[in-house]
Amino acid sequence: MAEITVLEDDVSLSEPTMVEGLPGIGLVGKIAADHLVEAFDMVHYANVHCDAIPKVAVYHEGDASLATPVRIYADEERDLLVLQSDVPIAPQAASQLATCLAGWFDETPVTPLFISGLPHEKDDDVPRLYAVGTGGGEAAAADADIALPDEMGLISGPTGALLNDAVEQGRRAVCLVVESDPQFPDPEAARVVIKDGVEPLTELEVPVDNLVERAEEIRNAKEQLAQRMQQGDEESTQAQPLRMYQ
Repeated sequence: MAEITVLEDDVSLSEPTMVEGLPGIGLVGKIAADHLVEAFDMVHYANVHCDAIPKVAVYHEGDASLATPVRIYADEERDLLVLQSDVPIAPQAASQLATCLAGWFDETPVTPLFISGLPHEKDDDVPRLYAVGTGGGEAAAADADIALPDEMGLISGPTGALLNDAVEQGRRAVCLVVESDPQFPDPEAARVVIKDGVEPLTELEVPVDNLVERAEEIRNAKEQLAQRMQQGDEESTQAQPLRMYQ
């Protein structure tokens, strides 16, 4: 079964950007997506049903309602969507999830904004960010003055499968690749993604003071999910260099 069930029919969107928050290296996309949902008080717009998604139900603090672990949130005023996931996606399920979402992408005038962490040992420097794209997404990244990659690489995991489908179908998409901690949740990398990637691409202003101030709290809250991904057989979304000459 592959279906996206819209819960809020009265939400009107024009040509929204959708920020993808599937768990990956440093949980960068997950942290950024969760922050956007909270900062803009976004509406739970739709549930994602797909055989590739673990059959679990989730609930949240202060809310008695159960929901699917992968959901879409919406902000009508900002013409913004966020794909939020509370579970990792197994590598063998990545292509199926891509197929599940691809049909909806074809029916909805949405520009997906994918996020991938590039494993990098932490130092005092601000994490580097660059953008790649397809179907016109690369032009949008250039217009937003986001840096080009400085080496050849690939993007794997669920995000890689979604990007592969976008390339195959000629669908517009952008992917933000940011240096991130390969072992622990990385709120600083998520901040860079939001300020240097999401903001210029969407022309929105996103408050991140709370994200910076609560970095340790966020890191601790996401630690269990990060450990599950490291201990299990999930191939988390990540970018990695392809060095042809070594």
